[in-house]
Amino acid sequence: MINGILLLDKPLKLSSNAALQKTRRMLGASKAGHVGSLDPLASGMLPICLGEATKIAGDILSGRKLYRFTVALGTRTSTGDTEGGVVESLPVPAFDEATLEAVLEGFLGHQSQIPPMFSALKRDGQPLYKLARQGIEVERAAREIEVFSLECRTWPSENGKLDLEVLCSKGTYVRTLAEDIAKALGTCGHVQALRRVYVEPFDNAPMETLESIASAIQAGGMPTILPADAPLQHMAAVMLDSRATSKILHGQSVITEQSVPAGRVRLYDPQGAFIGIGESDSAGGVRPKRLFSGEPK
Repeated sequence: MINGILLLDKPLKLSSNAALQKTRRMLGASKAGHVGSLDPLASGMLPICLGEATKIAGDILSGRKLYRFTVALGTRTSTGDTEGGVVESLPVPAFDEATLEAVLEGFLGHQSQIPPMFSALKRDGQPLYKLARQGIEVERAAREIEVFSLECRTWPSENGKLDLEVLCSKGTYVRTLAEDIAKALGTCGHVQALRRVYVEPFDNAPMETLESIASAIQAGGMPTILPADAPLQHMAAVMLDSRATSKILHGQSVITEQSVPAGRVRLYDPQGAFIGIGESDSAGGVRPKRLFSGEPK
């Protein structure tokens, strides 16, 4: 059984689920899940959790994301990207670099964002994008997001296009952000290209492609699969002896002699194998929170 995290560079024109299934089949993984969806017209980092690593997917999902995207000014589409038809056209007013920087600065920090209809969010069990394709629009609750940085990568823009880079919190829809930026500039717009550069904490980690995975397997090897505890290094580590390990694996709390801060911790058995996540208190007590059912490989 393969337990770990593969960082896939998802190609264009492939859904996140299709990329996941292709990866799972090539690796022969019995269980796998991707973290955060990318539209078929978006490329970039798609973390895929394999085996027991699916249990820590939520920890990866909460990380910040860096995107690079191109906004085509002057036209708005039904989907917010190039997949949909044009539903609005407006002239693009002249603006200088200072004006653009002021507009971008206005999007920094905490803000509310209404998710687009063409999204995987569900209403009564039905994905919103399926309703949108039927011409049905429903009210969506605003989400609280945070934009940490938003910069123009090239200046001046050519042919009414802006190449931007954003570091943002989970739940941020770049298509909506692009439309809002265009509106703040006095026009409309849509995303022409989108790439997710990284998902924290994997900002410096290399990615695998579907082709590199196939090549590695064909050569009798394996692609790069990170250990399941790779995104959990911000948590304190607790090394358990055999008795404490047995108790933890049976759902019981233990007292350790290690001095660790209260909160979530990484748990390891006497051989140094990661066995899951625990919760520590200020008195040295540790209780299990999310355990692996077998030793990670």
